Amino acid sequence: MTDTLKNKIIKVCNQKIQQKGENVGLSFYAFFANKNDNPELLMEAATWWIMTNKLDHFEKAVKILALVNK
Repeated sequence: MTDTLKNKIIKVCNQKIQQKGENVGLSFYAFFANKNDNPELLMEAATWWIMTNKLDHFEKAVKILALVNK
C-alpha cells in the first residue's frame, strides 16, 4: 500500500470516528470524491479492500485502521 493511500485511509477513518463514534462503518468509496479523479488510487484501494483483505462492502472504521496500522 502506498503512503498516499495509507494516509488518506487513516485521515478519513479518524474523521468519521470522531464525527460518528467507533461503530461507524465505511466502504472504500469513503476515501474518494464522487468523481473518478484518481483511478489508480481508487483501484489500489479496491484491490486492498476486496482482494487482499476480503472485506465486506461496509466495515467498521476501527477495523480498517487496525488493518492499515499492522
